Amino acid sequence: MRVALDAFGSDNAPQPEIEGAVFAIKEDLCQEVILVGNEEILGREMSKYFYDPERIKIMHASERIEMGDKAAASVRNKRDSSIVRCVALQKEGAADVSVSAGNTGAMMSASLLTLGRMKNVLRPAIAGVFPTQQGPQIILDIGANVDCNAQHLVQFAVMGSKYFEYFFKESQPRVSLLNIGEESAKGNILSQEAHQLMADNQDINFIGNIEGKDVLSGITDVIVCDGFVGNVMLKTIEGVGFSIFAILKEQINKDWIAKLGAMLSYPVYSYIKKKMDHTEYGGALLVGINGVSVISHGRSNAKAIKNAIRFGVRIAESGFVDNTKHYFERL
Repeated sequence: MRVALDAFGSDNAPQPEIEGAVFAIKEDLCQEVILVGNEEILGREMSKYFYDPERIKIMHASERIEMGDKAAASVRNKRDSSIVRCVALQKEGAADVSVSAGNTGAMMSASLLTLGRMKNVLRPAIAGVFPTQQGPQIILDIGANVDCNAQHLVQFAVMGSKYFEYFFKESQPRVSLLNIGEESAKGNILSQEAHQLMADNQDINFIGNIEGKDVLSGITDVIVCDGFVGNVMLKTIEGVGFSIFAILKEQINKDWIAKLGAMLSYPVYSYIKKKMDHTEYGGALLVGINGVSVISHGRSNAKAIKNAIRFGVRIAESGFVDNTKHYFERL
């Protein structure tokens, strides 16, 4: 498997990308990593590391799309940017996976314009893997589509179900619709219509609505919502996680008894931190396109980049893209 990596995407680029690529190769997570970005800078930074030059290569890109740039316009105007060139390598057949921790909208636009949307798929969606009390869970959409209709949500449910099935090797994953109540009559007109369509769809194991308080309980495998709600939920979960650890740290530092208790409870805190760590998967998957595009967090460190590469390779090897494409082509 060959991975095209946007080397100038993250907030601290290119160090996390370079280190992540080196780690990925040393752990044999893929056959080859192509670092896309300014050749001079990358060459200078890469000279500080020991690695197999046959397995980590550099593809020059003279431009960079910044986090504040407008997505569609920047993709059109910066054709030689690291994000655009990164996705183009997959289109050209030089790579099997594209990974970027850069501008999410730009990565989505570049993937959609370059790789194309699957036939009969109305909207691509960003699907993230979340930890729960029971195991991993997929939530989509978490930011690609602010406004959706009921048919969009049904297609998200199908794509999320197939994603879970092929990635986690579990058939008939449970699918739920995020709503303000468990009853089918709850929610706005969009939610009620989507609930009925999902209940009538024989291709998904729809178990009904799920409330926000149960999102991380593990009672379902796939949660469907529009991109506005999903992104708010994502940021809220992130913020709650950071706040909990900040409060714990503040209280632990108050007296020696609290510090002693923290030392004795360290294995528990360590487990919780790892379970909630966004770097464990490294990124979210853009579903509904003819390829594998992994969108990582802008704050990604080397570990997150390495795991994003691992994640992308697992997706490419799982058969998810081809099987999902065939499903929608048969509609």
